[in-house]
Amino acid sequence: MLASGSGTILQAILDAGLRIAVAVVDRACPAVDRAERAGVAVELVERESFGDDFDRDGYTHRVVDALKRHEVDLVAMAGFGTILSQEVHDAYPSRILNTHPSLLPAFKGWHAVRDALAAGVDVTGCTVHLATLEVDEGPILAQQEVPVLPDDTEESLHERIKEVERDLYPQVIRQQLEQVTS
Repeated sequence: MLASGSGTILQAILDAGLRIAVAVVDRACPAVDRAERAGVAVELVERESFGDDFDRDGYTHRVVDALKRHEVDLVAMAGFGTILSQEVHDAYPSRILNTHPSLLPAFKGWHAVRDALAAGVDVTGCTVHLATLEVDEGPILAQQEVPVLPDDTEESLHERIKEVERDLYPQVIRQQLEQVTS
């Protein structure tokens, strides 16, 4: 599991009875506490720079090393705040999953919920897809719609999407694990 945030998706995966070999985080975050409480190994692969001097390839190499130390079969990203380079895709071809708060291909990128509201759509949702080097471009594995309500704020809509995500993502992870390990 690659995480950077609150760890609610990590918790949903644990609650679904799925085993997490390691939680790799790029910064100190609440996901660390959730993982540690569940007895999941945590690897902090800290991202030291968010500027132009960021060494994406070097950072990706450190993440791949952390994953390999734990003999990972499948990588699930959950709000991981760092885009990784080709090495991770070479190490885990077609075995990196991502969840995104829109019905891809609509509203790619970090601000999908805000962008959906700004566009005035009636429906958005959640997509689980295979991650590729191109952000939010990988093959779609599952989607579920979430209606946009007239009084929605970015926070209220995002929370409803996360509720769907916490149900859908573990289902897809389970299906993908069955394929990878069989």
